[in-house]
Amino acid sequence: MTTLTQKERMLLEDLKKQEQVCIDKYTKYSAEACDEQLKNLFSQLGQKETEHLQTINLILNGTVPPLPQNSPVTPEQYTPSACENKKNDEYLCSDALASEKHVSGEYNTIVFEFSATDVRDMLNHIQKEEQQHGYKIYNYMAQNGMYNAQ
Repeated sequence: MTTLTQKERMLLEDLKKQEQVCIDKYTKYSAEACDEQLKNLFSQLGQKETEHLQTINLILNGTVPPLPQNSPVTPEQYTPSACENKKNDEYLCSDALASEKHVSGEYNTIVFEFSATDVRDMLNHIQKEEQQHGYKIYNYMAQNGMYNAQ
């Protein structure tokens, strides 16, 4: 049973709000996206954000789940989108990528505020997954001419 300080509880409550925003965005964006591949990507990311929210709730209730194994992220191969409304998909991706950058930064800051190693490790794991989400969005954008890295 993990005992949290008042500050740690407050920080986790803030993270819950951030994760809920991500879940809501990915649900909305999955419905709004034109490209079926992008719809699926947003749906998958929303499911992972739901897992993050569940993990935070468990920690708030005193239980730190076992740390999952990090699986390597292999870049997905996307066929170029033929959607007429590609500009909207680009907007959705840009906003989702900005959200992932923000949430990852929140985890980076907050992880330093926890004294329990198992909680710190779990928050660090979630942050790494947030970075992977950003990579997946970037990868989709790059393969669809929505992100110019030069």
